[in-house]
Amino acid sequence: MTRALKSERRGPASGGAAKTAVIFVHGYGADGSDLLGLADPLGPHLPDTVFFAPDAPERCTANPFGFQWFPIPWLDGSSEEQALAGLAAAATDLDAFIDKVLADEGLTPDRLALVGFSQGTMMSLHVAPRRAAPIGGLVGFSGRLMRPELLAAEAVSKPPVLLIHGDQDEVVPPASLPEAADALVAAGFETYSHVSKGTGHGIAHDGLSLALSFLREKLPVSA
Repeated sequence: MTRALKSERRGPASGGAAKTAVIFVHGYGADGSDLLGLADPLGPHLPDTVFFAPDAPERCTANPFGFQWFPIPWLDGSSEEQALAGLAAAATDLDAFIDKVLADEGLTPDRLALVGFSQGTMMSLHVAPRRAAPIGGLVGFSGRLMRPELLAAEAVSKPPVLLIHGDQDEVVPPASLPEAADALVAAGFETYSHVSKGTGHGIAHDGLSLALSFLREKLPVSA
């Protein structure tokens, strides 16, 4: 059963109809508003883009004030089976949310991008390749690729991907970036990566600037 995701919406800076859309996918224990603030620096440079930031479907076990897409065994004591079942269920929810955004805004998949952080990156990298039509692009900060051994066999569409990770990340190991990039490249994805020097588990200015350039390049600007 698909769970409807509660989301905030930030309309295009131009004040007109949306021509492109960005969905922010937050991390473990956070909520949609945690990332929606990124629309402030990005919006003026993507004036015809509407921004969405849904809350994950479950209250976070380790932080009841936030949300989780799926449980994390080493943080909340869940089993690997529970984590994988949660990932599958949340993937269905996020997939349906993407469909709703496209329908509500009257956009084709190539006009939408996912921007994930941490567990939101894990979700985005799991969902986007399994959609029937490729989205415009995917930016993943500080995350990892779940079930990399399944990617090549299960990838239906291959949107371009930009991976960004801090070299001082104390939550998700920096080695997760090359591991994900190698699997994506091997599966035939157009893949870019960047390591933010001196950055922990967060989004640095250089990474955000690269994300903006990527989004401007990959999302169509014409109506």
